[in-house]
This record gives sequence, structure tokens and C-alpha cells, in this order.
Amino acid sequence: MTKETTIRAIGNSSGTTIPKDMLERFHLAPGDRIHLIETDEGILITPYDPLFSEAMEIYEEGARKYRNAMRELAK
Repeated sequence: MTKETTIRAIGNSSGTTIPKDMLERFHLAPGDRIHLIETDEGILITPYDPLFSEAMEIYEEGARKYRNAMRELAK
């Protein structure tokens, strides 16, 4: 689904609005943080932290590598 919106001046910054149906679909509310990611096609706006998946990959690698040590520490 695509929607068009307008960038407006807000004090010394600029901002835009997100349609209500999109806010509801992605469970977003005023005050929630979103991430703006530059892509080859433009700007991606997402509620998901792109660094979180990278951090989880690092964790999973460490968890596999040090599985026995983690099990001992958990005792």
C-alpha cells in the first residue's frame, strides 16, 4: 500500500503525518520511536531497529560457540 503525505515545517525541523490506518496496522502511537533508513530506492521508515537484528546475529553466534560455558554459568 502506498500513501502520499506532505512534509511540513515544525519549529526549526520538518515533519510529516502517517495515516491512522497505517499507525493501527503497525501498532504505532504518538511518542513511539521509528527509524529512517537510507536505501537505494529512497527512505525506509520502520518501527524496527535495524541494529537489533545485527545484535541478535552476534548473540546467536556467541551462544552457539560458548553454549557449554553459558550452561555452567547458569548453574
